[in-house]
Amino acid sequence: MQKSSLTLFFLIMFAIGTDTFLISPLLPVLRQEFHVSTASSGWMVSAYALGYALFALVAGPVSDRLNRKHVMICGMAAFSLSTGLCAAAVGFWSMVLFRFLAGVSAAVVSPQIWASIPVLLPREKILQGMGIATAGLSIAQMLGLPIGSFFAAHSWNLPFIVIGLFSLLLTFLIPFLLPSIPPRNPSADRLSLLKPYAGLLSSRIAVTAFAAYFIFQIGNFAAFSFLGSWLSGDFGLNVAQIGQVMLFLGLGNMLGSLFGSRLSQKLGRSRTLILGILVNSLMFPLLSLTGNIAGIEVELIVIFGIGGILFPIMMSSLQSLSDTARGTVSALANTLMYFGTTIGAAAAGGIYQASGIFLGVTLLTLLCFVLSAFLFRKSGVAAT
Repeated sequence: MQKSSLTLFFLIMFAIGTDTFLISPLLPVLRQEFHVSTASSGWMVSAYALGYALFALVAGPVSDRLNRKHVMICGMAAFSLSTGLCAAAVGFWSMVLFRFLAGVSAAVVSPQIWASIPVLLPREKILQGMGIATAGLSIAQMLGLPIGSFFAAHSWNLPFIVIGLFSLLLTFLIPFLLPSIPPRNPSADRLSLLKPYAGLLSSRIAVTAFAAYFIFQIGNFAAFSFLGSWLSGDFGLNVAQIGQVMLFLGLGNMLGSLFGSRLSQKLGRSRTLILGILVNSLMFPLLSLTGNIAGIEVELIVIFGIGGILFPIMMSSLQSLSDTARGTVSALANTLMYFGTTIGAAAAGGIYQASGIFLGVTLLTLLCFVLSAFLFRKSGVAAT
């Protein structure tokens, strides 16, 4: 049952990851299709993130009081529908609305995965399980994005239709592949949504750790959101070619997420986390100064390989903060990630349009990463 559940989690994260990351290489096409500026186009990324961030705050505490299997079925059904509706967008604002709804739906599903892994797996396999789920996101970058870009070369609508249908198939598989996951604390106050957060954030360690994670995601998605626009503007790549470059990004992320647990066991979680963040703080500006595609592809493997190592460490460290409110932990982490995406994409759009160079965006990433590393070290959460 553990293998079937992890396979399901991998596939669900693949679907959600493909849908999340697909917008970046599509931004140049959608910007022209809907006749909007570079800065405004960033809101097609931010709308999804904002919907996720806002609704996850409610979905997390509620899901801690319900059977996670049932919550996941409802969330995936809504996700398949809202993603399919993106293909029917007739203008910029309708696309923003449908991306917002897709983010709301994803906010129901993703926290259930991160919260279920520590319940379904023994302690010594939790980090490995987190890595497998993260690998779904990585494969989405490596295969989902190029495939989506291939479909988009024929019609920008087609990738959303394919992802919507695939997500619908996964919805039907959940009842067969996932065991029942009842709440750990069914007697919890069902009327209060704030109490779980108040309890969680009463700890200085938790507040500092979540702040570090939030700032990290601002810098991470500031650079990622406009990677496709940079490749299009500076190197003249079309959507299909951008998708091919993204393949190397996904390859690095997949390798890091699958094999990073071994490295963290040798170096220690805390040392691996801090060192990885600091290395990538320098790699992003270096990437923006690279003048050839081959060099960019190599650097993307390194950057996102490190990212694939870091994410499972961050999620497992945050999950260690509570045994009874794992859904709340996951929801808050994902809310902060998508608020970070919203802020990062909006800030990057303004910086990129004002400066005209991708280096300005990556310098923002550098500052965020250095501050994040300092806060993670101060919290000591990775050492717990």
